[in-house]
Amino acid sequence: MSRAETAPEGAGTDTATGAGTDTDTGAGAARDRTARNPTAPEPDRGSPRAPRLLWSLGLFRSELVTVFRRWRTLALFAVLAGVPVLVGIAVRIETRHGSTISGGSNGDGGPAFIQQVSNNGLFLAFTALAATLPFFLPMAIGVVAGDAIAGEASGGTLRYLLVAPAGRSRLLLAKYASVLAFCLVATLVVAVSGLVVGFVLFPVGDVTTLSGTTLPLSQGMLRALLIAVLVAGSLVGIAALGLFVSTLTDSGIGAMAATVGLLITVQIVDTIPQLHAVQPYLFPHYWLSFADVLRDPVPWDAIGKNLGLQALYVAVFGSAAWARFTSRDVTA
Repeated sequence: MSRAETAPEGAGTDTATGAGTDTDTGAGAARDRTARNPTAPEPDRGSPRAPRLLWSLGLFRSELVTVFRRWRTLALFAVLAGVPVLVGIAVRIETRHGSTISGGSNGDGGPAFIQQVSNNGLFLAFTALAATLPFFLPMAIGVVAGDAIAGEASGGTLRYLLVAPAGRSRLLLAKYASVLAFCLVATLVVAVSGLVVGFVLFPVGDVTTLSGTTLPLSQGMLRALLIAVLVAGSLVGIAALGLFVSTLTDSGIGAMAATVGLLITVQIVDTIPQLHAVQPYLFPHYWLSFADVLRDPVPWDAIGKNLGLQALYVAVFGSAAWARFTSRDVTA
């Protein structure tokens, strides 16, 4: 008797490879159910995207709560909010007898803004952003980004986070998204503090741009909001760099110190004239380009270069952080 005659009914030569049958994919079973009961509803298999999206949103919310509830984060916000207060009081004392404050004549940053503060309190927000952007704001970002992964490892909680079905890539993305949220909130804290103090201590009215034209206060407020967004966008590069450093070590303090150290080093290199060839590729080189928003019309060249450079740093160091984090052995 041949093998075909002894084989069970319905079996064929294709069952060895799985070809020609629908049972492996469930399609044949579905057709059998439909044939037996044509009115039976199709079984609900659910969408895999919904649980993944819920896990991602829940993970991001958890990271936001973790970042913004820390006492260290609240202390950083207090320091950032205090800078406009100190600048405003200093300008008020300096100009109480009608004297003026000297500043730079090139109009490319804080010195040009600070001359306008006593005439229009709105300029205190611009001055505060220019004063905090070189060091205070990026230092705060470096602290939060450097602690993102390394802080979890040093605290022994990283492996417990990886037990969740979110995966390493989504965990890293949630960490970076929470750092970007901190960038935006920190920038808004400085801007809002500057606006409040400026409106309290100084007169407010039409805005005289750096080009000499005059804008209504409403347009000045819109440009202030745009400047705050641009300043936050200028910090995404240092955030990606800090996140990469955080994946290299299990010491949160070490990662924060290394990120701030890199920030200071790059800032120094950016001021050395002999290194002008490499300076356009350093992430803080175009930071003060946001001052062009207060020109009429707005020249977008330097602003575009700044945002493009930040995007390049995000792509390079974000990819490096992903490659490191997804391949490292997590023991803590």
